[in-house]
Amino acid sequence: MFSGIVEEAATVVKLEKEQENLHITMECSFVNELKIDQSISHNGVCLTVVKKNEKTYTVTAIKETLEKSNLGLLKPGSKVNLERSMKLDSLLDGHLVQGHVDQTAVCTKVEEADGSWYYTFEYEPAQDDYITVEKGSVSVNGVSLTVVNSQDSSFQVAIIPYTYHETNFHQIEEGTVVNLEFDIIGKYIAKYMQKFKK
Repeated sequence: MFSGIVEEAATVVKLEKEQENLHITMECSFVNELKIDQSISHNGVCLTVVKKNEKTYTVTAIKETLEKSNLGLLKPGSKVNLERSMKLDSLLDGHLVQGHVDQTAVCTKVEEADGSWYYTFEYEPAQDDYITVEKGSVSVNGVSLTVVNSQDSSFQVAIIPYTYHETNFHQIEEGTVVNLEFDIIGKYIAKYMQKFKK
């Protein structure tokens, strides 16, 4: 379980295909604190550390993950948002994020707004329970954000300078594919309400 508060944007240093799997090797400042078998959110995708050395660590994304997320689009030099698992006794600064990406979206617009940025994302509404609500929560590339201008298949988020510089949002432009995880409470409620439509 995560909170959507990104600790660091790691740098991809190596990508290695093995059958349908992709081994992703990255550099970050807290490699020495990581352990084999540890779960970390990568652009919102929960992946397990399978290898590490003094400078880098490696995770493996399987076919299902690559099909549902943007990890298959990574290149050496790409920035990946990282968050280690939330501790039960820590403050919940974002919202409950499972690390299970629902689908991807495409950035269709980036607007500067006197010190902040508005990003517009469009997605295919794959299921009725994949929705956003005004002032609700959504995870974009693992970042917990507040929804503005919620539409049936699009929404906007406002990004402050700290988030812009400390996450990979500074690399997102029109056409960039991002990972979405919709609010888990909203998904349960939407699923429950569908039963009454039948």
